[in-house]
Amino acid sequence: MSFFAVLLLIFSICFLKDSTMGNCLNLSSSETNISKKNSKLLPIETMFKLPSPIPTWPPGEGFARGNIDLGGLQVCQITTFTKVWATHEGGPDNLGATFFEPSPVPEGFFMLGCYGQPNNRPQFGWVLAGKDVTTNPSGSALKQPIDYTLVWSSESLKIKQDGIGYIWLPTPPDGYKAIGHVVTNSPEKPSLGKIRCVRSDLTDVCQTETWIWGLDKEINANNGFNVFGLRPTNRGTQALGVTPGTFIAQNSTGANLSLACLKNAKSKLSSMPNLSQIQALVQAYSPWVYFHPDEQYFPSSVSWFFQNGALLYKKGDESHPVSIEPTGSNLPQGGSNDGAYWLDLPIDDTAKERVKKGDLQDAGVYVHIKPMLGGTFTDIAIWVFYPFNGAARAKVEFINVSLGKIGEHVGDWEHVTLRISNFNGELKGVYFSQHSGGRWVSASELEFQNGNKPVAYASLHGHAAYPKAGLDLEGNGNIGIRNDAGKSKMVMDTGGRFLVVAAEHLGGSMVVEPPWLNYAREWGPKLSYDIDEEINKVGKVLPGKLKTAFEKFLKGLPDEVLGEQGPTGPKMKDNWSGDERA
Repeated sequence: MSFFAVLLLIFSICFLKDSTMGNCLNLSSSETNISKKNSKLLPIETMFKLPSPIPTWPPGEGFARGNIDLGGLQVCQITTFTKVWATHEGGPDNLGATFFEPSPVPEGFFMLGCYGQPNNRPQFGWVLAGKDVTTNPSGSALKQPIDYTLVWSSESLKIKQDGIGYIWLPTPPDGYKAIGHVVTNSPEKPSLGKIRCVRSDLTDVCQTETWIWGLDKEINANNGFNVFGLRPTNRGTQALGVTPGTFIAQNSTGANLSLACLKNAKSKLSSMPNLSQIQALVQAYSPWVYFHPDEQYFPSSVSWFFQNGALLYKKGDESHPVSIEPTGSNLPQGGSNDGAYWLDLPIDDTAKERVKKGDLQDAGVYVHIKPMLGGTFTDIAIWVFYPFNGAARAKVEFINVSLGKIGEHVGDWEHVTLRISNFNGELKGVYFSQHSGGRWVSASELEFQNGNKPVAYASLHGHAAYPKAGLDLEGNGNIGIRNDAGKSKMVMDTGGRFLVVAAEHLGGSMVVEPPWLNYAREWGPKLSYDIDEEINKVGKVLPGKLKTAFEKFLKGLPDEVLGEQGPTGPKMKDNWSGDERA
């Protein structure tokens, strides 16, 4: 098959692709090496783009202006690349990885490091380039390296690869640090002008993040070569570390990192969106949340929960619960989760069962806007409230069992978080909260509906968020808690009814926090069921060996899964001011 025929095939595949999964384009930024023996395209050989163009955002100060001043160092986010070297085995899914140079680099800017990505997903990445905007030549923000050290070469390896790859570490001058590697396909050292190092006070300590590639199918932590993405060690709404988009190549995972991340030394969050831009971002990217066909317990608004009989209890005065005002204005404010107060369902059994089911038609979401990674990204945390979390279900080898009261609790707060680039307002990824943790998913791996709105699936009864329908088993081997997610006619457009409850970077007068947000205690009572009794009920349907293994597994689950205590509200979670737990 000729090269031009292959290109025609690429275009055909991309334009016939289901638009709900985004758009794919052939890699015009590099000459794709396609083997005649294997014409099947790797995912990386297509470039992902969101299904719809990025909107024109309302006017503002520095959001979506294309570059950000970090305090003498101006950076821009480059998303187009020239391929340097690729391998076709090892790494995630044993498909290899591809390494690129950012190209083109705007005039006046310089490369800070190359970009690498696993071959098992479409090309969708970025790397920062830097421009010196200081006025003092002796303390310039950028300087050339003084030499290079060869970190690794594929020259002696018998692996499937396009040519031979060489990964170089720049040697920075005194007072400067290297931010990324240079990758070449020849043994000669790169020119000193190829890359720039950054003044030390404009850098921050970093740590490894996602695994990009290694010689094995899995990370070899003891004695193997691995490539990882980088991120700042300290991350949160007040942290100044900036992810450069580069990677670290290591011959052993325990070694000290030879590269640094960037830092926003200016610390002014001028690149964050204003209120009108926030409204536009939510409208553009607000997820659709699908509920399982068998779901019984739906979300509601907080005010609906209060107005339909939810009660405030005080320790020592349990016989006199108090009705709650629609905004939570009579809830105790501040303090800590000291067990002095808690919320519960109505006392009347009929009202209790009705409130437990929620009200999907009334439900809305609560939005928290967070500056992340030194103000180069905006995190939009979208919180959903459920009056009740249903019982858990388990899979024990080939047997599915209901866990009785295990997993049940009053008050259930779940969320998804959108990560938006402050360089252009593009959605880069979505975080799906799942009980005591969760995971980030790149925009290139999301399902979309109605333009650039990602799809999320709420698991049956537990309401954990997932990017795909199906079964996620939380456990070991074939024993675990079932998280079943599926599509039904029951769906919530989170952009249809949302309330921005906090955006601290705008100041206190722009967004008024509702009183219930500062209620620090639990949104449900501590349940009094006997876990051993519940396990025995389940055990009656399990053979002996399976029962023993299941009991051991169940007793090791965290409180978030067992449901013995009601949860605290969004502002009491560690991710309110920190990064998501993934």
